[in-house]
Amino acid sequence: MTGDASLVSLLDRMTLARDERAVARLLSALGPDAVSRPSRLAFVNAHAVNLCCREPSFYADLMDSEIVLRDGSGMKILFQWLGRDPGLNLNGTDLIPRIIDRYAGEEAVLLGTKEPWLGRAAARIAEKGVRPVRTVDGFQSDRAYIEAVKESEAKLVILAMGMPRQEHVARRLAAEVDRPCLIVCGGAILDFLGGKVQRAPVVFRRFGLEWLYRLFREPKRLFRRYVIGNAVFLFRATRLAACALPRTRGKPKVARAR
Repeated sequence: MTGDASLVSLLDRMTLARDERAVARLLSALGPDAVSRPSRLAFVNAHAVNLCCREPSFYADLMDSEIVLRDGSGMKILFQWLGRDPGLNLNGTDLIPRIIDRYAGEEAVLLGTKEPWLGRAAARIAEKGVRPVRTVDGFQSDRAYIEAVKESEAKLVILAMGMPRQEHVARRLAAEVDRPCLIVCGGAILDFLGGKVQRAPVVFRRFGLEWLYRLFREPKRLFRRYVIGNAVFLFRATRLAACALPRTRGKPKVARAR
């Protein structure tokens, strides 16, 4: 089980962006001309923290990723309780489409979800000028995903299998692919782009309550993750803050995107 010290190390590992200029620098660093080797982009939200505490291998995959971003209001609360500046909310649902825009004219491999949403997501991405040359559903073996990427020249690889599977596959891809590419751990991004999952209204997003909208839409599937999971996360955050705050008060840390 991952302990409190390890969770603090994960927070230290994250790249934070204080303003839109920092986000622009981050996007530039993730573009096809800037990535010089297989590079993984991962997002950490409250659910990811809970998984880290149960699955050390998932924690190791996150710590080994080249770029790790803060995602969601739960993580904002944790940073604030630790006396740290949380930066902007860099959730994948908003940021990944902006990354895709950077890859206009390039090829992509899409791995995750299932038809018809996978095909619809591929069509949406093609409208942005990115060519999806391989699409594989999210229920295949690691080897099938590795071969799909190795058989292409794609500079962008989007994984949408959910945590912790996609981070595990991303680690294997980074180890076996021998060309520069950005490997994005995108969660439900292909479901969003394919129309399976709808974005919350702006008012929910503005107040960090998109999770609540999704819970209303899919209560049976998401009850354990959002109701039980959020309560567990807040308990962990409270305990971590109680232990760490005396050492961190007055020393907020913001890692600026370069």
